[in-house]
Amino acid sequence: MSIIPPQQHEHLLQLRPLPTEAELLDGIERLRRERNAVILAHNYQRPEVQQIADFVGDSLGLARQAARTSADVIVFAGVHFMAESAAILNPGKTVLLPDLRAGCSLADTLTAQGVRDWKAANPGGLVVVYVNTTADVKAEADYCVTSGNAVQIVRSLPEGVPVLFAPDKYLAAHVARETGRPMDIWDGACHVHAAIRPEDVAAQQAAHPGAELLVHPECGCSTRVLRDVPDLQLYSTEGMVTRAQQSDAETFIVVTELGMVHRLEREVPGKAFVPVARTACCEYMKMITLENIHDSLRDLSGRVSVPEDVRVRALRPIERMIAIG
Repeated sequence: MSIIPPQQHEHLLQLRPLPTEAELLDGIERLRRERNAVILAHNYQRPEVQQIADFVGDSLGLARQAARTSADVIVFAGVHFMAESAAILNPGKTVLLPDLRAGCSLADTLTAQGVRDWKAANPGGLVVVYVNTTADVKAEADYCVTSGNAVQIVRSLPEGVPVLFAPDKYLAAHVARETGRPMDIWDGACHVHAAIRPEDVAAQQAAHPGAELLVHPECGCSTRVLRDVPDLQLYSTEGMVTRAQQSDAETFIVVTELGMVHRLEREVPGKAFVPVARTACCEYMKMITLENIHDSLRDLSGRVSVPEDVRVRALRPIERMIAIG
């Protein structure tokens, strides 16, 4: 058995106390100014992360903010494909993802080779991909869409041309219902939205009679819920905020990832928002914390970049998405 000399004890036991939340917030604010940084946070982020962000929104809103920012550093409190989109739009800026493990189960269902195979089988076809895709996939696409503008973009496509809609099959079903457009649909889904069951919705309706439903089109339960409520509108996360502001209802059942509840409570005070299920929680979105935002700003760690040839090709469908709205 080896004995550690006493003179080495102090060196081995140099443990620093964890910073308090107040210290982290002060450090983030100081580093944000020093780095000329902007912090962009998705609606599904932790409440404390949303609180310190310069902008909180959906993928389209975040892309727009990334496109117009004058900051030198963009800290993306989201997942990897979102940081890639910011890098595509800002080749001269530093884009940071505080935890590079923050991926997306939906984006992982589609590869660039899968898109190329479809295009080879459908010459002249158009590829419409959800923003929840990698840069390599976007580089193969004609249009990029969000849940808020997918219907509008598909309606604008020329008739009689083959269309691939990928990768979310539930959003595709919503688009097909709204447009009547025949499409080839990729068999992909977000694991969180796919796990929300009609029974979860029914249980909350029973517990909150008269509450209005705010259902995201990515949800696997949406088709069955629509059978019970045929005139139900499906909403993007931005659409949920607008609807809650305009509706006379006082209570809403929020059928999407539960992080959305915090934003709704913050922007629509005085109304009640009930998450459809406490289990509707994306572990990837929750990987971003105040601690790793602070460390990322301090060390400029978690850099995300896109090869220039991929970036140039992926820029076109993203710019089309931003332009169409």
